Amino acid sequence: MKRQLVCLATVLGVLSAGCGIGSTGPVRAGVPASGLREPGSATPYAQLYFVSPYGIQAVTRKVDAPTPQQALDLLLKGPDAAERARGLITEVPPIHGRLVAQAADGAVDLHLPVPVADMTGGGGLGLSQIICTAANARAADGKQPPDVDVRVYEEGYGTPWTVRCNAAGNVVPVPEPASSQGATR
Repeated sequence: MKRQLVCLATVLGVLSAGCGIGSTGPVRAGVPASGLREPGSATPYAQLYFVSPYGIQAVTRKVDAPTPQQALDLLLKGPDAAERARGLITEVPPIHGRLVAQAADGAVDLHLPVPVADMTGGGGLGLSQIICTAANARAADGKQPPDVDVRVYEEGYGTPWTVRCNAAGNVVPVPEPASSQGATR
């Protein structure tokens, strides 16, 4: 009987102790979430890509017209105060000359005023920010952003190269069509 009372007392003691989490009251968790569009909103927006400790991250900004050029102009200004407070930065290097983007034939033509090799170590995240921002400007004939070809024209090179921005914010090359890869035998 004594053994049962000791076991019962131990069990009751453990149960009355709870889970070990004390009452703390409200805790500030930072600024409200932002960067996402309101579902069903007709407000024009641009989706800009900045760098977070976890990689490329999209944010949404209201714009007059969602063109690739307007989105890139906003990107070049860098993250706003609220975005910086969330830890977002830009890796886009200072660009001497005009960065130009135009929607054309279901794609975006992106003209860089400098060669990619001159953009901090060959481009890196800054180039991904530029390409993904241009691809997500909603101006390419209704295509979904991962299906938008971005034709990149570098200063000093005549032929563009074509890439896409996937849903994760990674830039991937677009393979050439099979008919242009080689001669027929």
